Amino acid sequence: EKQVFQLRAHMYQARSLFAADSSGLSDPFARVFFITQSQCTEVLNETLCPTWDQLLVFDNVELYGEAHEMRDDPPIIVIEIYDQDTVGKADFMGRTFAKPVVKMSDEQYCPPRFPPQLEYYQIYRGNSTAGDLLAAFELLQIGPGGKSDLPPIDGPTDIDRGPILPVPLGIRPVLSKYRVEVIALAGEGFILGHQTLMLRHQPDGYTAKGTMLSWPQTDHIMRATSVDLPENELLHPPLNIRVVDCRAFGRYTLVGSHAVSSLRKFIYRPPDKKAQHWNMTG
Repeated sequence: EKQVFQLRAHMYQARSLFAADSSGLSDPFARVFFITQSQCTEVLNETLCPTWDQLLVFDNVELYGEAHEMRDDPPIIVIEIYDQDTVGKADFMGRTFAKPVVKMSDEQYCPPRFPPQLEYYQIYRGNSTAGDLLAAFELLQIGPGGKSDLPPIDGPTDIDRGPILPVPLGIRPVLSKYRVEVIALAGEGFILGHQTLMLRHQPDGYTAKGTMLSWPQTDHIMRATSVDLPENELLHPPLNIRVVDCRAFGRYTLVGSHAVSSLRKFIYRPPDKKAQHWNMTG
């Protein structure tokens, strides 16, 4: 028995990807395969934590079998991550698999199953781990009423990205404003005055954002930037630090890199003045 579906792949973000370029960064995009169809996200330049924030819609997906089989055991989705090169074909960076949450035409689109929640999927490159994908997938059966019976896509109204659909409201994380401060201190093993610290952080944008911190001779230096991060701390991307050697004509050679996988222990929350006042007076 033929069943017709629409697949919605909510590709929000990846983190801790493989550094495919000599700069210690990559130009990643994701390709999603389902049955006989495939689609790609946009390419984001110079980042290991791309925030695609993109919805891929697969229309008229035909599957054969009993309805209850489709709901309980849907086909597997294959997601591959590639590094886009300026010349030649894209380089393979890793692969992961996912199963969509299935809604049949006679079911309601409501909690707790819908809308689906973003999940982390482990990316593998051969037998080695190569990062994580933050995404959600839903497979919606198209009933007798056609696509008009499908739940609407409630996208952000303040983003105009042309043909690219952002992840809908209710699935995409709620963001809050943070101020990221980095203090660079002189230390042993560094060639002071010749190396710089490259701070790369990709919280909410569609391209990599970076701040260069010149390494000081004797004193420390502090740089700060404002970013939008998810209110859910488990969804915070890592902080990637690169140390590069400055060469002539504006060239940089990568010396080393480090990733702060979690910013949780560094988060400062200002004290609640009302609570303090109540404790002092009550």
